[in-house]
Amino acid sequence: MTRHDLSVKSLRSSLASRRDARLQRRSLERQLASYTTESDRLELDAIMSRHSADETSELRSIINRQAMDRLMRTA
Repeated sequence: MTRHDLSVKSLRSSLASRRDARLQRRSLERQLASYTTESDRLELDAIMSRHSADETSELRSIINRQAMDRLMRTA
């Protein structure tokens, strides 16, 4: 294989990985959006409180953004 072939393979692999990560994040966002009631969110918060901030940072980021989106729609 030439250097060019390796570079193209590397690029394709990188793009596929990024696409997979986006799909996984969208799936996670949909799942978290299903927690709509106050009791749902309290249950989710209780679950996340058993884990470190590093482990839950992405989840908390998504949840906070979704909460802000809900507030903006109702304002």
